[in-house]
Amino acid sequence: MRFKEARRIKNLPPYLFARIEQVIAQKKEEGVDVISLGIGDPDMPTPEHIIKDAEKQLYVAENHQYPSSVGMLSYRKSVADFYARRFGVELDPKTEVVSLIGSKEGIAHISWCYLDPGDVVLVPDPGYPVYSGGAILAGAEPYYMPLTADKGFLPDLNAIPEDVARKAKMMFINYPNNPTGAVADEAFYIEVIAFARKYEILVCHDNAYSEVSYEGYKPLSFLEIPGAKEVGIEFSSVSKAYNMTGWRIGWAVGNPAVIEALGRFKTNIDSGQFQAIQYAAMAGLNGPQEIVATNNEIYRERRDIVVDGLNAMGWSLEKPKATFYIWAPVPKGFTSASFAEYVIERAGVVITPGNGYGEQGEGYFRISITIPKERIAEALERMKNNIGKVEF
Repeated sequence: MRFKEARRIKNLPPYLFARIEQVIAQKKEEGVDVISLGIGDPDMPTPEHIIKDAEKQLYVAENHQYPSSVGMLSYRKSVADFYARRFGVELDPKTEVVSLIGSKEGIAHISWCYLDPGDVVLVPDPGYPVYSGGAILAGAEPYYMPLTADKGFLPDLNAIPEDVARKAKMMFINYPNNPTGAVADEAFYIEVIAFARKYEILVCHDNAYSEVSYEGYKPLSFLEIPGAKEVGIEFSSVSKAYNMTGWRIGWAVGNPAVIEALGRFKTNIDSGQFQAIQYAAMAGLNGPQEIVATNNEIYRERRDIVVDGLNAMGWSLEKPKATFYIWAPVPKGFTSASFAEYVIERAGVVITPGNGYGEQGEGYFRISITIPKERIAEALERMKNNIGKVEF
């Protein structure tokens, strides 16, 4: 018996990394020693003090009961304290912070809170696929804002047609950016806030990579900019800073009415995150922060191996200030997909085709530096030996 899928599922494209995982599995079955530079998932272990705190909480009986959908107040206070220390942003943990089962969950669900079928949402292109995916599931229509190299991979808000801007109800932005590695300054956020006020648009800033940065650069929080809390919220998590992607614990912070709506939505679809995991996240946020600097030095070394290696083959790349991604154009004669296929067939190396992040990603590929430097160096050596010099 075959059942008819809902239109919202039919309209949803396959998730990019599910396809990449299938390619890796197929090549491994063929006996290929695959080196994957595809998925951005920290390979370093969660710090021991976080694991020990979680272990201790496993034996507390009340932690095995239903948690609050919006998160323990002590967890939300830890998030607020982190924002005060790191960004100088004051948040009321009761009304301006909500816990999430990883920021991905909240990014997907905020569309359900503010978008009705047919509504327009402004989405960066290229961008994290969940921005458009959540909106499509809510029945909304994404309008894709091109991110191009000549604009520093920032959206040109002046290029958005007036009729689209007036219909739009929500906008996603993400800096430091996945997949491009681009960063944004205060002037950009000021422009976003003015645009959002003019057109009454809710801004959703994904700040997942705020703690992954190099050479003294410190990414901003959107909420640092005066007026930001009036027009938007920010998503983040402990995933990248403390190597906790699999723990699935994050937050949304900012405008209290929006935070309340997202929390209200969550009370109807989930029962919150396991409290032992909330305590683990608190141990990360409240504990020693040396792990962040240690991680970033490891990533910096890996970044340099990739950029220097690609440049020696013919690329002319600058080293990104933040994220653990390198975004690079494909050589002459290739599409994003054909170059990714060429690299895995010739070198056994997985790279992510840029068109998986949107139409504007065509002509690019992304490399993630979340594997040991020895394997990264081997991957670049394989590419050099099997692909050689490239032209653009």
